[in-house]
Amino acid sequence: MRTGARKFLVVLALLVNAGCNGSRDQLLADLQSPRPEVRALAVKKLAEEARPDDLALFTRAAKDMAAIVRGEAAVALGKSQDPRVVDLLGELLEDSDVDVQGNAAMALSQVKNDKAKAYLTLQYGRRSRQTRQVIVQALKQANVPGAMAEVVAAESKAIWDRNLLALHEGSLPERVGAAEELGKSGRPDAFNRLVPLVRDSQVILAAAAVRGLGDVGDKRAVPAILPLLDESFPELRESAITALVRLQELQAVPRLQAVAVEKSSVSPLAIDALLELPRQPQTDAALCVIALDAVPVEAISVARVMRERGGCPLEPIVERLARPATAASGLQAVIGLGPTAKDTLPKVLPYLTQADSALRALAVDAVAAIGETSAAPLLQKAFEQELASVQALRQDWISKPLPENYGRGFDPTVQDDPAEDKKRTEKHGSLMARVKALNAAKARNLGRPTVAQRVPTELFDDVEPTRLEPLAGLLRALGSVKAPGAQELLKGFAADSSVTLRSAALVGLARLGPEGVALAKASLFETHRELLKALAQALAEQGEAGQSALVEFLPQISNEKLVLIEALSRTGAPASAVEPLRKVVTEGGPEAVLAASLLGRMKAKEAVPTLIKVLEDPTSVGRREMLTALGELGDSSAAEVVARDLYHDLPEIRAAAAGALARMGTGSQADALDALKSDYYRRVREAAVTALAKTTTAAEGTR
Repeated sequence: MRTGARKFLVVLALLVNAGCNGSRDQLLADLQSPRPEVRALAVKKLAEEARPDDLALFTRAAKDMAAIVRGEAAVALGKSQDPRVVDLLGELLEDSDVDVQGNAAMALSQVKNDKAKAYLTLQYGRRSRQTRQVIVQALKQANVPGAMAEVVAAESKAIWDRNLLALHEGSLPERVGAAEELGKSGRPDAFNRLVPLVRDSQVILAAAAVRGLGDVGDKRAVPAILPLLDESFPELRESAITALVRLQELQAVPRLQAVAVEKSSVSPLAIDALLELPRQPQTDAALCVIALDAVPVEAISVARVMRERGGCPLEPIVERLARPATAASGLQAVIGLGPTAKDTLPKVLPYLTQADSALRALAVDAVAAIGETSAAPLLQKAFEQELASVQALRQDWISKPLPENYGRGFDPTVQDDPAEDKKRTEKHGSLMARVKALNAAKARNLGRPTVAQRVPTELFDDVEPTRLEPLAGLLRALGSVKAPGAQELLKGFAADSSVTLRSAALVGLARLGPEGVALAKASLFETHRELLKALAQALAEQGEAGQSALVEFLPQISNEKLVLIEALSRTGAPASAVEPLRKVVTEGGPEAVLAASLLGRMKAKEAVPTLIKVLEDPTSVGRREMLTALGELGDSSAAEVVARDLYHDLPEIRAAAAGALARMGTGSQADALDALKSDYYRRVREAAVTALAKTTTAAEGTR
């Protein structure tokens, strides 16, 4: 009995061994399979056997052409815990595939020696967000204390050393880039190294040093930067203006004002700088001077800002309006100030009858901006005179209306010999009818109306668009003052062949109020972009009625959504805009970024899931704006998704993520935020400190 049992066990052992060998032989054969997934599975199963002899197989698989195989090879090499594989895993950490990089990082954590840790620390500063996050997890798994703080500090040191070396030994372009990057660090040592470069003979290097000093944020640099506003090199002056804005230095206001009114190439930048400085009586006074003395386009823009701030003193404007020689500057200020300058209307009205056409045009726009109905009779009279002069120039060569259909024998779709080509013509007509039907059905499914092409009413317009501008200004003004009979008049011009007059008529209709808005909004399907921009802005400025019209048409417009969203972003959007804007964000594209920002300003909590979904895609565009929007919404449910971008390789994204977490008030990401306190970039450090302070306060309040 015992002998039989012994024979049975021997036979069983031989069968099991043969089966195992047969299975292993199959796995070895699978390593040569042309299918990547089969090779990857073979590597995985061989790794489970944990045979030291298989290390050579895994080493070969680590160089496979397929990423899926290299990823499994990295896992297998990590399981071996053999110090000899560290260099190979270090190479895989630089793989082009992020999943392979992640597998290599986790594999290095299993080796647990100083060389593996050095590879992980080095590659943190060179990899993208996903791999950086895995590297921190790998270091934690290897029991490295303060894992993220250590790699962030190492990255910071490496960037500083690299920029310092480039500044001293690099070529001119490298020195320029290094100067700016050193400034972005915000370190005191950067200030000491950049100040001497402000007077460097190489203008582009000096300009970079000035921009860097602005990023440092040390106001000790102001005395060295201010004199540069008087330099003759535009690039140096632009850098000085940029730096002064970043330093928020009010001491620069008088000099910035002087640059703004000198009407040079850097004047617009100086104006923007004054607008970005903290609002103080001296900045408001400077802006009011600019509204009178700058280039008309820029002056009107500044005056509109001052309108929102309550207006400007009217005495200097009235003084300018008293003399024709200086009236133009006074009129441009009134155009921007609008109703806040209504007391100047008696001084403006006489210029409607001026012989100077430029002054007349400015006066018309000024009256329109004020919007007083008492000016309607004078505007109507001026309109009649201008219309009479334009009509003479636009006299039709052919008095009858142009035909809208082909005459007999001229239709290209009809063949000369119907009997011979009847079959071909019918086939062509049937095919085109099917195409039109399919296009119409597609438009209906998307909720987009079919827009008929405008039939030309003129063969050629003899009048240049610039000659029609005075008449266009009067059309807009008649709508602004709600002149009697303006609605019917503007409706007629809304179908004019001239884009200039058609655009002005539509803007005038929008300014008439809800009835005019209802008439004008149908033209949002116009194909002329400038016309569409003017109409969208006019509708947005009409309050809820006009804004609701833009929201209504937003889903129906495919190519120019950005124009409508830009108009809404300037004036605000009604609550009904949330759903269409969410859809725009989901569809992606450049308009999605602006739509996300608008949702954030609207405090639309229902948009949180949409924004989170977009952020979950690591390749999505406009991440900074999405993060900022989520921060403005302040919903803590998004904290986990937002926190992933604390590991992002771009500093502006890390700063935006920290800023968003600060508004959400969640303390679960304290370790990552604390690590970013040693980040290379000053703005990231400041955002992290602010977020930690607010999250700590929120946590204490909860307790």
